[in-house]
Amino acid sequence: MRTALWLYLFMFVAFFDLHAQYPILSPFALSLGAAPSFIGLIMGVYSITHLPGNLIAGYGVDKYGSKFFIVFSLIVAGIILLFQSNVKDPWHLLYIRSISGFVLAFLSPACLSLLARIAKDRIQQSKLMAGNGLVHTLASVVSPAAGAILVAKIGFTTAFSVLGWILIITGFLAIFGVKEKQLLSQSAGKLQVLDHHGHGMPDEDANFPVGASVPWLFFLIPMALSCSQGILFFELPLMESARESILTSGVFFTLISLGALLSISFWFLNKVSPFIRTVCGSLSLAVVFFGLAIQWPIPLPVSLFLIGMAKGVIYPALAALLASITSSSRYGRVFSLLSISYSVGAFIGPMMAGQLRDHISSYFIAFFILMLALSLLPLRSFKSPVTT
Repeated sequence: MRTALWLYLFMFVAFFDLHAQYPILSPFALSLGAAPSFIGLIMGVYSITHLPGNLIAGYGVDKYGSKFFIVFSLIVAGIILLFQSNVKDPWHLLYIRSISGFVLAFLSPACLSLLARIAKDRIQQSKLMAGNGLVHTLASVVSPAAGAILVAKIGFTTAFSVLGWILIITGFLAIFGVKEKQLLSQSAGKLQVLDHHGHGMPDEDANFPVGASVPWLFFLIPMALSCSQGILFFELPLMESARESILTSGVFFTLISLGALLSISFWFLNKVSPFIRTVCGSLSLAVVFFGLAIQWPIPLPVSLFLIGMAKGVIYPALAALLASITSSSRYGRVFSLLSISYSVGAFIGPMMAGQLRDHISSYFIAFFILMLALSLLPLRSFKSPVTT
């Protein structure tokens, strides 16, 4: 459990730094003279450079363990933020963000893989994944407002420097905080792999390609989810009310996180099938985006809170579903595929919004992509037990 707490700390700091930049990155790029379409590219390139990092992390974590990748991601990402604090040109910001995206791609698969491995059984594993979602949400609750306040008080340069040093210090703490070899030797017993109905399968029978347990089309869901989130994170700071005050932008992001925090606090949802939670949460999210596209009468703060609630249901469900039907020897690769899906979606979202926002509502694009992913989901693959 001590290692789980350390992992939660590392992910909290990483997510804090990441979300603290959401309300300030677009204004920072604007201050450098970047056009909205170029800002979409800056936000998107961070995600697309996740891809090679995710691919390396998938096999590297399974072969060499998680600790090295955790330490490497935190320290190097902090150093890159120090360089970002001195950027004077939009193109330089693009280069820095692309490198940062590659480096931080190792962190999530490494942490999730180690969390899944240290669990004694599937129930504890589900709780650990829910805890990861809670940590992520707590970080995203306080960080947007904190980032906005930092910039308002000390400016962009000092704010990025502070965030960078936080990552570097946390990375050095990870060197001493994670006792990976000792922990894995104590939890070397095999976990029973579950099919989507909750029926047990021998772990050795679960060593099959990911596509045999989870249809490849299923990964369209996390891709669409990340795409819609990227669109939202691109649009909010550029709203007229947000551009008048960077603190307003920070409040908008905090409302989303508060909604997610409320959903995650409903522990009884863990008893519901993660597949059902994923589908229902995605459908609810699509409905809210459609409402924003047609400018429904529900106030924007309430809509953002509802978006957060949907995210709070979906993210833990996705991780729990993948962990429950995957062999422990393949956790690194499976969570790497999940991260890749998130990365592709986060790249496509801001890019599409930046190019099409003058012709069609960005929120409608988010609605369409979510509904397309849901319509292509092969439901039959989840109606019968998995066979190998």
